[in-house]
Amino acid sequence: MATMNVSLPDAMKEWVEDQVGSGLYSNTSDYVRDLIRQDQDAQNKRELLVDALKKGEKSGISKRTLDDIWQDVKANKR
Repeated sequence: MATMNVSLPDAMKEWVEDQVGSGLYSNTSDYVRDLIRQDQDAQNKRELLVDALKKGEKSGISKRTLDDIWQDVKANKR
């Protein structure tokens, strides 16, 4: 595993130490790794959303009404 040194303002350092002190994380590295995983997940979700929006835009104008779309949404939730 590689090592990385990061400089933080005092307030951020205290925040990280508080998070570790809460017992949710075993050490600062564990906390930072979790933040990176969350950021990666968020970026993946953004990319999926952008791809879906582009696909929708390319599909053209729908002939369905807003009520039709909502009915399908409600039916698929069940």
